[in-house]
Amino acid sequence: MSKTFNFYCDESCHLERDGMPYMLIAYVSSAYNQVKLHQANIKALREKHKCFGEIKWTKISRSQAQFYLDVVEYFFSSDLQFRAIVVAKEKVSTDNFDDFYYKMYYQLLHHKICMDYNYNVYLDIKDTLSAWKVRRLKEILNLKYSSIRTVQNIRSHESVLMQLTDLLMGAISYHLRGEHKVIAKNKIIEKITAHAKFPLDRSTPKSSDKFNLFFIDLQ
Repeated sequence: MSKTFNFYCDESCHLERDGMPYMLIAYVSSAYNQVKLHQANIKALREKHKCFGEIKWTKISRSQAQFYLDVVEYFFSSDLQFRAIVVAKEKVSTDNFDDFYYKMYYQLLHHKICMDYNYNVYLDIKDTLSAWKVRRLKEILNLKYSSIRTVQNIRSHESVLMQLTDLLMGAISYHLRGEHKVIAKNKIIEKITAHAKFPLDRSTPKSSDKFNLFFIDLQ
């Protein structure tokens, strides 16, 4: 029986005119048969720290810092994987911004797909166009990959692994913007960098499967 993997995808600063310099699209991936285990382990961390709200970069505070640090520690100690595509939006032509959105997702996924396995791709619902976007993305991916079984929207509060994507991606985006005002967030970025063993402002080697960053050069 073929292995199945889930990709939990999220976006940051993905709107064309939101004033943010970098656009990111990322995922956390898990073997399908390990999803419930990861959910249970992160639930245990919630209970330990009495933190039961949605895991989200924008919600990090001093009182919850250790919980978030433990979540990051759990990610790096597990078999979960993270990959993010980063692009400077000033280099993206406004004439084809929507097309570039789908090319970003294609770049995010296609390097990690093996035709011997099956995949489920889940995207966080962002706006009223989410359903149309997911149909279009499924059409694009299915042109090449018959191994992708599912492409669908879910709400982030329904998936702790989607929330983990938001956390890791939010840390990268915050670091790239040069924001260092929140001590708790700085500590999380320091922990991610220490585990990743690479700076968060450049591409990691292609062989970096655990924590992979790819900065697209449009020059």
